[in-house]
Amino acid sequence: MKVFLVAFLVSVLAVDCSAKMNVLFLVSDDMRPELASYLGPDFPSPVHPKMHTPHLDTLASKSLLLKRAYVQQATCAPSRTSFLTGRRPDTTHVYHLSSPYFRDVGGNFTTIPQYFKQNGYLSVGMGKIFHPGKSSGHDDPISWSVPYWHADRSFWKLSHRNHSWLSIKNASVLEHHPLIDQQIAQHALETLRRLAPAAKSGKQPFFLAAGFHKPHLPFIAPEQFFDLYPRDDINLPDNEYAPWGMPPVAWSNYGELREYHDIAMLNATGAINSTLPPGVVKDLRRGYYAALSFTDSLIGTIMDELAVLGLAENTIISFCGDHGWQLGEHGEWTKHTNFEDSTHTPMMLHIPGKTDEGIVTEALTEFVDLYPTLVEAAGFPPLELCPEENSTQVVLCREGESLMPLIDNPNTSRWKTKAFSQFPRPVGIMGYTMRTDRYRYTEWVKFKYAPKYKPAWSALNATELYDHINDPEENNNLAVDSSSRSLVRELSKQLHAGWRRDLPFQRN
Repeated sequence: MKVFLVAFLVSVLAVDCSAKMNVLFLVSDDMRPELASYLGPDFPSPVHPKMHTPHLDTLASKSLLLKRAYVQQATCAPSRTSFLTGRRPDTTHVYHLSSPYFRDVGGNFTTIPQYFKQNGYLSVGMGKIFHPGKSSGHDDPISWSVPYWHADRSFWKLSHRNHSWLSIKNASVLEHHPLIDQQIAQHALETLRRLAPAAKSGKQPFFLAAGFHKPHLPFIAPEQFFDLYPRDDINLPDNEYAPWGMPPVAWSNYGELREYHDIAMLNATGAINSTLPPGVVKDLRRGYYAALSFTDSLIGTIMDELAVLGLAENTIISFCGDHGWQLGEHGEWTKHTNFEDSTHTPMMLHIPGKTDEGIVTEALTEFVDLYPTLVEAAGFPPLELCPEENSTQVVLCREGESLMPLIDNPNTSRWKTKAFSQFPRPVGIMGYTMRTDRYRYTEWVKFKYAPKYKPAWSALNATELYDHINDPEENNNLAVDSSSRSLVRELSKQLHAGWRRDLPFQRN
């Protein structure tokens, strides 16, 4: 039935789009930039084994590789809603996994897949692109040309919450019960094969989005991916305790991890400066690396199939995580913070004919930049900047900058100098954080929700300042040091001025 439905829509929606490139939109969950292509100062930890990510490294070698890309909020629903609409959380009004549908509380915004659908593309989605649930209206049906597809979770749901990590040693189990991400990859291959003839002939370009669940908890992967990381090669983080001078509001007690039965049995509290047993830390880190390499292998099968089908020269490939992840650094786990390891995640963009030789940039970039970039990369006119006041009634606009200028000049001075993120706390406080070339500066302030959705800057709860030249692991909060007062005042002004005042045309 699905085959006939896709074939029918291909014929119905067919338009003369011979000049348009296809778009393959790949997303991974909870992936920090622990890829071999990120080795160097932008790698998330100085203590790590050799990473096995050959397929994403190959993609990076022919892409615009964004070494310093930051999400707008380090948790799934807010982050995905933000980059899929090109709007920041204070515009989408999605701050939590359980937030109401963004079209109800933010605005009837045109999403990335919806934009391509409206411009003659067949928009097909599978896996985890939007965060499933009410914040996306259950995968935002209006964004897709065909019904959204999810893998069968019935078998693997049995192990959910039982094990924080699991190495699958029995190949016959996987043969009869493929892992969720294996099912997604297989569905992506089958879909590409169905769409290829019309795409190659120029009759019907496609926007195909495939979202992988790993390396999200639980860290489940076939045994061969654990074998890539011998346990003796796994090290503990070199900074297992909270930053000196860190305010308690900055901390997350990593309840997401503590819900797993094997972790719950340890009676871990998630309290500041409490740590998990060393052996458990090593096992979790190893499981994360294995799940990441497993994801890399699945993405490799899709890219290989793209080449086999003759679509590689006419398909834009976008890959990104949805936020970073903490692997015991500071004794912290998962995301849900404003630290570097939570907000920093991989992003790369391959545009045939433009990035084939590989372009690496250290420019500060944000995930809201992805939407306007894909629009321009596909040959459509640039999106207009959203108005400063009441953009909720504007269905199509951007709150980021197109990355296309970085392809021509990855070191251009006409680019933003800051990246902005935020995270809410249950006590009516919002943490606003600003990453500059050298510093991460954060203010935790009272936040006014509906109808204004604005911070009360004068109601300051706590401040953080980390110097990434002298302290790249964010171990010392300089905001509590009196010698940093003038720097704090200057950075505070820049944070309050916000992202609009950092746009290139505002600075020059």
